[in-house]
Amino acid sequence: MMWRAVLENALAAILFYRRRSVVTMISLAWAVASFLILMSYGNGFDAALRHAFRAIGQDIVFMTNGQTSLQAGGMRAGRSVELEFRDVEAIRLNVPLVAAVSPELMFNTSIVRGSREKQYMVRAVMPEYERIRNMKLDAGRWVNADDDRFQRRVAVIGATVSRELYGSRPFLEEEIEIRGIRFAVIGRLASKVQIANYNRPDNECVFIPYQTMILFRNPRYPDDIVWTPVAPASREKAVRQVRSVLAGLHRFSPADEKAVFILEFSKFTSIVDGMSTALKVLLAFIGLVTLAIGGVGLANIMYTSVLERTTEIGVLKALGARRATVLFQFLAEAIVIVLAGAVCGVGLGTGIAFAIGSLPFLGPLAGEHLRQEGRLYFEIAPSSIIVSVAVLFAVGLIAAMLPAVRAARMDPIRALHYE
Repeated sequence: MMWRAVLENALAAILFYRRRSVVTMISLAWAVASFLILMSYGNGFDAALRHAFRAIGQDIVFMTNGQTSLQAGGMRAGRSVELEFRDVEAIRLNVPLVAAVSPELMFNTSIVRGSREKQYMVRAVMPEYERIRNMKLDAGRWVNADDDRFQRRVAVIGATVSRELYGSRPFLEEEIEIRGIRFAVIGRLASKVQIANYNRPDNECVFIPYQTMILFRNPRYPDDIVWTPVAPASREKAVRQVRSVLAGLHRFSPADEKAVFILEFSKFTSIVDGMSTALKVLLAFIGLVTLAIGGVGLANIMYTSVLERTTEIGVLKALGARRATVLFQFLAEAIVIVLAGAVCGVGLGTGIAFAIGSLPFLGPLAGEHLRQEGRLYFEIAPSSIIVSVAVLFAVGLIAAMLPAVRAARMDPIRALHYE
């Protein structure tokens, strides 16, 4: 019953000093809301940046020609190593840790559709390229094994190519001309926001079956070979096995890392993660400072309350109230204020984040037509709510403890004579 009475007295005191209590609650609510908004921006930034980086491929490994730096098998150092189409089949057969592999040939040229003509990049690839490069189509289909085997004149166009050559007109089974040769359009890539690529963005490319490239170039010597491991954990081992297979075919030392240039795009993930983490830490620090400032405001209000209610404290202690009772009463007032501020803050922060929804981010950098795809979406994570409320309670209790202890330790005689 005593604790119930203490809580009732605390609520009565908050209602009596309601203007001051409401102002304190608003300041605490705004501190929580600010923290949630900042963290939701950080989460959205992290998600957008990762998505744009991984648009090049989930776990892509890029290989191209190199030059030996070590002697091997009587062959001199400094010899050029040129990748061949046979290397693709050798990797597919001898390296089970490679999930998909494809050669690639590229050239820039004019693409003609009726009276429209513009420069784009043509990429000759194999069907596995879709999996390796994280290709997603919004219409039609990707090139298949029969297209490659029979050297069909078919093409998959990027989103920008479709928009600039066809606009809103139908494009499936329509024809484009590549260096005077007609190709039927069989599919279109969904719009991509890319911040990583090794040539032109996929939106500005036309993809044709690899063997069809014989119409323009010799497919025996690809410009590069791309592949993806069966799992991220096996990537390093797969790279060593691939280098060993190529070393046997091209007669260089498996320890020679310069003989074939191999780039693991996953190594850049740490840079992207570092940027996101740095921003989130900065935003979290600003949010925590805001919560701390709210705690300082609560401490000032509690000190003022103790001073104004000194006579009341003296009466309570003269009537036999214990130190713990007085201490708990003031702590209870602080807890109620903090709880109300936390609830209002969570609601306010969630509401503001929902109202904002998203902001322009990478879309304007990729092109006007990609503004929607490159937006930064505010994402409030449950962990952010838990952290903000926990920190607010911790700060609130620490801020309220000193005034409450001062009230509990007051001498009742001096308190009764306080004016």
